[in-house]
Amino acid sequence: MDIRHQERIKIVQELYAQSFKPQSVSDKTAAITDKQTEINAFIKKYAAKFPVDKIAKLDLAILQLGIYELIFEKKEPPKVIINEAVELAKEFGSEKSYSFINAILGKIYNKGSI
Repeated sequence: MDIRHQERIKIVQELYAQSFKPQSVSDKTAAITDKQTEINAFIKKYAAKFPVDKIAKLDLAILQLGIYELIFEKKEPPKVIINEAVELAKEFGSEKSYSFINAILGKIYNKGSI
């Protein structure tokens, strides 16, 4: 398994755990948590029918990682980031998670927010 994919898995796990109880996390997860208000604003804008507090916590963690990488980090090409988020959703989310995540990240990418 690709080392970057393994790192993303760890970050999603940390974000998911953080949603239940604050704890010590990696630097990247801490950076995502610091930008959480801004990240969640993107989710509210592009997933208006789904209040952030009603989105499955795992899907939310994957979205937050994807949006952070798309908007703030910008180390990988956008399509790679979206594909990785979709793969994480297929691996860990429900059967509809990947299409939801793909739609939200795709809207952010297509609307020129990045």
